[in-house]
Amino acid sequence: MFDKILIANRGEIACRVIRTAKRMGIATVAVYSEADRDARHVEMADQSVLLGPAPSRESYLSADKIIAAAKATGAQAIHPGYGFLSENEAFAARVEEEGLVFIGPKHYSIAAMGDKIASKKLALQAKVNTIPGWNDVIETPERAVEIARDIGYPVMIKASAGGGGKGLRVAFDDKQALEGFTSCRNEARASFGDDRVFIEKFVEQPRHIEIQVLGDAHGNVVYLWERECSIQRRHQKVIEEAPSPFISEATRRAMGEQAVALARAVKYQSAGTVEFVVGSDQSFYFLEMNTRLQVEHPVTECITGLDLVELMIRVAAGERLPFKQSDIRRDGWAMECRINAEDPLRNFLPSTGRLVKYEPPQEGDGVRVDTGVYEGGEIPMYYDSMIAKLIVHGSDRMDAIAKMREALNRFVIRGISSNIPFQAALLAHPRFVAGDFNTGFIAEHFPKGFRAEDVPHEDPQFLIALAAAVHRRYLTRAAGISGQLPGHGFRVTAEQVVIVKGDAGATTHHAVEVQLNGVVVVSLGDRRFDFESDWTFGRTRIEGLCNGRPFAAQVERHGLTLRVIHGGTRIDALVLSPRAAELQKLMPYKPPPDTSKFLLAPMPGLLADVQVVPGQVVLAGDRLAVIEAMKMENILTAPQNAKVAEILATRGESLAVDQPILRFE
Repeated sequence: MFDKILIANRGEIACRVIRTAKRMGIATVAVYSEADRDARHVEMADQSVLLGPAPSRESYLSADKIIAAAKATGAQAIHPGYGFLSENEAFAARVEEEGLVFIGPKHYSIAAMGDKIASKKLALQAKVNTIPGWNDVIETPERAVEIARDIGYPVMIKASAGGGGKGLRVAFDDKQALEGFTSCRNEARASFGDDRVFIEKFVEQPRHIEIQVLGDAHGNVVYLWERECSIQRRHQKVIEEAPSPFISEATRRAMGEQAVALARAVKYQSAGTVEFVVGSDQSFYFLEMNTRLQVEHPVTECITGLDLVELMIRVAAGERLPFKQSDIRRDGWAMECRINAEDPLRNFLPSTGRLVKYEPPQEGDGVRVDTGVYEGGEIPMYYDSMIAKLIVHGSDRMDAIAKMREALNRFVIRGISSNIPFQAALLAHPRFVAGDFNTGFIAEHFPKGFRAEDVPHEDPQFLIALAAAVHRRYLTRAAGISGQLPGHGFRVTAEQVVIVKGDAGATTHHAVEVQLNGVVVVSLGDRRFDFESDWTFGRTRIEGLCNGRPFAAQVERHGLTLRVIHGGTRIDALVLSPRAAELQKLMPYKPPPDTSKFLLAPMPGLLADVQVVPGQVVLAGDRLAVIEAMKMENILTAPQNAKVAEILATRGESLAVDQPILRFE
């Protein structure tokens, strides 16, 4: 076994590997960029080495610097995590050449599975189901149309070196095939430097289900059941679960056996994942093999009781797998939500900055949090948007959904936006709860993006009652302040009015009666809510019992307004006496300032380019500026025909949300 390993990664996966290595008694070396100088993985490791500036190509993608760091610290092996160099065959080979051990598959396995055309041919040889298609390089758009007709529409046009949704088009007719082939090839050339494109049958109402495999250097290969990864937004996974609520035991076994056959064909040694697309009739076809640890590996760990990182390390050290296929258990149901730094109400634009508050739910009782951040830390603009992975393990699927919804209620993030409200909306959707979904679920049910009204709360009166209960605690504190003038002290009355704020100054008034009898009792219409909680002022998370049932929510005071968040729904409420509520109705509404003459930064990021000059006339849809954030270029276009009056920000400037970039006349 190794004495010391280096983790060639950052964020939550680096912390995840360090945690297992420490438990195994292995010393760890972290590497970091200048942007990650104060990162959590650096603090957790026994040693750390600075690689270079923030951009990945000068730090986490620099094979020379990483290998030099391993040698300088005496690390015997390198764990690549996922992303960065994890599936780089040249890096894996170089690590071995330098006398170190790559904690992952051999370079020839990575090479065999890294090319989509070559991997499909290998899969055919291994008798793995493959999607009908054309696997050789296609030279012209006209030839692409001929092939598409032969296969039968709809077809999927994919770049051989593609990934992350780039270089991918779906065509339903000749025109779309012609245009899709050309744009796919151009995009692949620009993104990957490789313009080879292939075509295959597009499976309608597809599910994305993957099989976790594990192999050692002694020829043993097993599969660790499947993961359901169909809940995706723009080809990026959002929620993963294990097992799948869709496939039968026979399909599960057949998929597992084919995944093992493919792994054997490439002499696979380590943890890896074979991805399948599964049709509504349970027909399944090989998509690709990911020759690394997957982001969603914790759900497999929950249902099997195995530590995949530990097994990767042991296999890399030459040990045999300690179990056979028949020994692998499947216990309960696990789910994972990816908690990302993005604003779902602004079309999921990246959100960077300081984590002013970061309170994940407490781990234990089936709840696990894998994270690489801490309160007060920064979410930098240079890397991916993941804050944490929230994982739950329940006795069955409904138990897992209930635990996840409760855990999301407890997850406090402030300072930046997160996708927690969107996750809550997905978990509450009847079709998700029923297990009736495919990869088009989000596009179908949220066609215009995500809006606050997309999360109907199961009991809106609970939110109103909770606002009244919390406000009563503030009133009680005010009444107890010493030194009040006799006869003129602050008096608390039971009758209150909760005013819920809406859009454009709209409000709804709800008369309540609030009593304090050991518990806070709120009467709202013909309903009664008894709240028991040890909540104290200044805390965002509030937990306790409501009518004897446990609840968790979040509450904050902004001036006179109380903000209550529960189940992905947020209300802003004023709680006033009946007389004050009457007077409040007379208050004029002050509309927000008109910003239509400005182009505002929709997210924090780096202003990479301004593509117009003062005096220039632009048409709706013309490119105005480019903002870089979290490995993505975001192009800002003109909302309407206009004339540019002045430029208010300079190229290379770090922008805040809603900062003006230019003004129109």
